Amino acid sequence: MVVSRKGALRLVAGHPWVYKSDVSRVDAGATPGALVAVADDRGRFLGSALYSSASQISVRLISNEPVTDVPALVRQRIAAAVAYRKNLVTGTNAYRLVFSEADQLPGLIADRYNDIISVQFLTQAMDRADIREAIVESLQKEVPEAAHIVERVDAHIRELEELPTKESALLAGNKTSTTYAMNGLRFQFDGVAGQKTGGFLDQRENYAAAAGYAHGEALDVCTYQGGFALHLAASKRVSAVTAVDISRPALEVADENLRANSKSIDKEIEWIEGNAFDLLKDYSSAGKQYDTIVLDPPAFAKSKRNIETALRGYKEMNLRALKMLRPGGILVTCSCSFHVSEAEFVSVLASAAADAHRHVKILEKRGAAKDHPAVLTIPETSYLKCVICTV
Repeated sequence: MVVSRKGALRLVAGHPWVYKSDVSRVDAGATPGALVAVADDRGRFLGSALYSSASQISVRLISNEPVTDVPALVRQRIAAAVAYRKNLVTGTNAYRLVFSEADQLPGLIADRYNDIISVQFLTQAMDRADIREAIVESLQKEVPEAAHIVERVDAHIRELEELPTKESALLAGNKTSTTYAMNGLRFQFDGVAGQKTGGFLDQRENYAAAAGYAHGEALDVCTYQGGFALHLAASKRVSAVTAVDISRPALEVADENLRANSKSIDKEIEWIEGNAFDLLKDYSSAGKQYDTIVLDPPAFAKSKRNIETALRGYKEMNLRALKMLRPGGILVTCSCSFHVSEAEFVSVLASAAADAHRHVKILEKRGAAKDHPAVLTIPETSYLKCVICTV
């Protein structure tokens, strides 16, 4: 496999991807998901990679050295990824085990939820039968306390990778649902239903941070299954919580999560089904006031083409929220759009503060939890922004 000068420079700089437009020559025997040796146009060896015949990302480097046995390398990398988390994750039995490129296993995501592991095979290579087998066996060996493994299928990704259509299903063990602990609270997990792989584990440390600052009346916008809302409600400094989401099924799970925490949470949460933009507009126009507001919307910018629209959306939400906060209020505002940088997000927040005529101080700028490591040379691993402010 020969890559252009641009592709070679990208690999030498530490990024594992080469786009299709930067591939100069594909080996005649390179089948979908194959292991390939990558060289520049001068013949210099750059590393070993996994090939995708369908994705715009044609080459995903897995080693700077020659590799002959991918399943064996996968086993080693999974063992290293699990060992890394053992030194970092405490107080929970739900966390990310494998984070794709961040753990040098591009196209593989594995999350632990108590005794269940949810796994996603997102590339042609990771979906190969021999590699799938190695992944399942390694996860069973390295995390024996999680005996049940569920494959979580992203239909859109499988379509882009030209992989056969399939449904989420049990791969090992005999159960697909469980209850897990996070920051002293209990949450339900269903491996074959819901959004993403279940809970938003990347927000785990931000949930706790938000609860530490929250007080008075709180509003959680885009609550999904109640992650922020339950943490706010558990705080003795919070008197009331209202939580909003457009998904009724998500709110039903959120309410079940609330019931499961009756010993820790002594207050009700008002669940509201509705569009976040409409509700914020109506509430701010009506003069509603809160002491704490959390904004945790889904990704507004899934590609570079959507950046301007995303920035307008973030500004609108934050402007409305800032107008609704009482003096001394807390705003926890998040973006999981990789294509919107932290600098752009903070700039939008500053613009919203100016338009709202509010004096806003940043208390913390945060990212994803430590089990979602950000690699310096791979910006895509640093996608989550969480800014905590006081007005």
